[in-house]
Amino acid sequence: MARWLSHSPLWLPIPNSNSNPNSRVLQYQHAYRAQLRVRCSEVGEEKEKEEKKKRLSEQSSWEAKDAQGRDYLYRLGKEADNMNIAVGQRAGVIDSLFVGDFLGKDSDIVFDYRQKVTRSFEYLRGDYYIAPLFMDKVVCHIVKNYLAHILNTKVPLILGIWGGKGQGKSFQTELIFQAMGVEPVIMSAGELESERAGEPGKLIRERYRTASQVVQNQGKMSCLMINDIDAGLGRFGNTQMTVNNQIVVGTLMNLSDNPTRVSVGQDWRDSDITNRIPIIVTGNDFSTIYAPLIRDGRMDKFYWQPNLEDILNIVHRMYEKDGISRDEVERVVKTFPNQALDFYGALRSRTYDRFILKWIDDIGGVENFGGKLLKRRKDQSLPVFIPPEQTVDALLEAGYSLIKEQQLIMETKLSKEYMKNIDD
Repeated sequence: MARWLSHSPLWLPIPNSNSNPNSRVLQYQHAYRAQLRVRCSEVGEEKEKEEKKKRLSEQSSWEAKDAQGRDYLYRLGKEADNMNIAVGQRAGVIDSLFVGDFLGKDSDIVFDYRQKVTRSFEYLRGDYYIAPLFMDKVVCHIVKNYLAHILNTKVPLILGIWGGKGQGKSFQTELIFQAMGVEPVIMSAGELESERAGEPGKLIRERYRTASQVVQNQGKMSCLMINDIDAGLGRFGNTQMTVNNQIVVGTLMNLSDNPTRVSVGQDWRDSDITNRIPIIVTGNDFSTIYAPLIRDGRMDKFYWQPNLEDILNIVHRMYEKDGISRDEVERVVKTFPNQALDFYGALRSRTYDRFILKWIDDIGGVENFGGKLLKRRKDQSLPVFIPPEQTVDALLEAGYSLIKEQQLIMETKLSKEYMKNIDD
């Protein structure tokens, strides 16, 4: 008669002590294995039922397992170089105690992707003039890069647009993007430096891959644009070259040489091919930039200096809705020659000054302005602001005021007065 070992996690029969010892061992082993198979089968069925309940969909790629049994979230977290739970699971780094269960183990896996870095230009409303020479250069560069795989020639990845300050390089480029339906990723020189070494270079590669994802996922043309690149990478006088300057230059050179393989720190995969994305940079003086970066094989350079005809057309389109004729625009432009395009846009802003001061008086003066503007009830509205009527005389008056300020800056040079004893 068999007895049962009640304190074992598996109920096992123990043979009578009268039987052969070898036979008792064999019986014990057979019974143990049988009980173990039953228990494992039950546990497997329960686990399978639980996984089926938790699956979002039978066709969900997020829960698909690889050969090692790791799902997509694990792989995404492993390839990322940070350990934030907003990215995904990371083995041995994030304790389950700190992940939480209220909204799921990872409630916002696409947090980084919701921070939209592309530009769609809904704010560009109106009929603006695009200089034909400028448009031809930008359009040709974008199209050549998208057709580079079928052209029997080497195509520079970067277009460098340089010229005087305030000549509309960035604005004209954005107008072309809007006309072509391009959704670009735009950076500034302020993002080319960081307190941590390597961050700006990594950011450029990430933005480049983001533009590639726009092409792949949305079916739209995209490009990477860096404004005022010489302010971030240029060498002026005794300025110090930093590690980040060197890494950014090296990153742009590497992108130019290998535009379809871009690493952001993850494991290399043979299937990870990035779309070729054209890069456009703007600046004032490219002679301050590292020479191998701006060589002809990597960067196609375009000097933008609008002629009188371009300036007249751009400014006339700017004031056309105000009823200013082309002859009147020509009079204003010729009264203030050798000025940048943004000067003629600043004329309009200066004509508003007197009317804004009058509007502040109408709502109770400077003392009550903050309360009226920010603390009013929802059913209260501010007094209607009536914009000034633009006339040639008003524009000329504003122009003379701006010229006076320019001359004061150039002639006074208070910094020299303040530092007059520095050389003693």
